[in-house]
Amino acid sequence: MSIPYFYEKDISHNNSHFTLSEETSRHCVQVLRMKIGEQIHITDGKGYLFVASITEADKRSCSVKIESFNFSKSQNKQICIAISLVKNASRFEWFLEKATEIGVTEIIPLLCSRTERQHFRFDRMNHILISAMLQSQQTWLPVLHSPTAFQTIVDQTSYTQKLIAHCEEDQKNVIGQIKVENSVQILIGPEGDFTVDEINSAIQKNYLPISLGNTRLRTETAGIAAAVLLANL
Repeated sequence: MSIPYFYEKDISHNNSHFTLSEETSRHCVQVLRMKIGEQIHITDGKGYLFVASITEADKRSCSVKIESFNFSKSQNKQICIAISLVKNASRFEWFLEKATEIGVTEIIPLLCSRTERQHFRFDRMNHILISAMLQSQQTWLPVLHSPTAFQTIVDQTSYTQKLIAHCEEDQKNVIGQIKVENSVQILIGPEGDFTVDEINSAIQKNYLPISLGNTRLRTETAGIAAAVLLANL
């Protein structure tokens, strides 16, 4: 049986003992029925992975002893997906989960002219990222932003390579045929696509228009296609 994998954002490699959060304690003791002496893995989502053993099996405040830890540098390629929110929240949640598993480092929900507004539950969305990080046994949690206006992102981004995927019949580069740099951001539009003004605004800010293929994709599918291609090119 593999060692269970948990997330604790406030754990520190400077301490030899740590008390797990109530949620993690409950999962360890009540759900997994773990006992004193059993081992768990804990990550802080910032590159550290701790090996700890349970010293007090309390379902509300389980205590552990840190036995060892390792630090993994973040991946060389920094991938930011700035993607429009969609009307169906479950589809956006699916995107968040899969993008995390693939290794996207930053996710920005976009508010575009054609975005259908929805209530964005940040805590729920971030919890989905955490669960996906743990499931895929990674030690870096993607940075999730609150919904941000399209023009704000276009004006303020610091990524060295900037791409925009759109459906207009203009001349575009095929994403599989470009050299992907180690600092890349791609903009993915809403259902109905970006407006012509948004596309032109991005191009004026040196965003490269690209195509994700010959078929028209749903917003969340386009986001995953982009994530896979950028991570592997």
